[in-house]
Amino acid sequence: MDHDEGAAVALTGLRKSFGEREVLCGLDLVIPRGTLYGLIGPNGAGKTTLFRILVGLTRGIAGAVSVLGSPAGSREVRAVTGYMTQAEALYQDLSVVENIRFFGRLFGLRGKVLEDAVAETLALVDLADRAETPVHELSGGMRRRASLACAVVHRPRLLLLDEPTVGVDPELRAQFWDTFVEWGRRGTTLIVSTHHLDEANRCHTLGLLRRGRLIAEGSPRELMD
Repeated sequence: MDHDEGAAVALTGLRKSFGEREVLCGLDLVIPRGTLYGLIGPNGAGKTTLFRILVGLTRGIAGAVSVLGSPAGSREVRAVTGYMTQAEALYQDLSVVENIRFFGRLFGLRGKVLEDAVAETLALVDLADRAETPVHELSGGMRRRASLACAVVHRPRLLLLDEPTVGVDPELRAQFWDTFVEWGRRGTTLIVSTHHLDEANRCHTLGLLRRGRLIAEGSPRELMD
């Protein structure tokens, strides 16, 4: 399969094992740019491993992986990708704004561009009034918002969200998803893993992973049927 330059993600025969256990079993997947793609499936299906491969944190043992037309983990891809992990990747003793500023610098933002991005992102996740609060003093929902802010401060073209609403109350979950849908309208490609059917219904396309295999793919309505 020729990796489509127009695809945000193109995988061919991707395999990954941990010891004797095969986590991804010859996965083929193409996600067009500008898509809000939902990954669903039970725990252990391979969703988090797939995310880690896409951002270059680990490698498959076989197969080909293209992200935004370049190899996964390459510098040009990392610069335009955001990744929100299940576990909070935050510095607990730093304030919210210090965390966001730190991640902005990692992505090359400096000076007024950085400060404008930080202010805009704080407003986006509704944490401007808690900007100076150390992360360890925040509620679980606020920490999820801070994690999201750190993943998007550089306005990524590709955003990977691994169960972003775990531990978040229903009202905030709805706000998160309103934001995700709006980003999708603006052309950002989002790949989101979720266990919530109401969230899955808001995706353009769903992929059902089970034991490292893509066993179904289609619109939410098609998969529900």
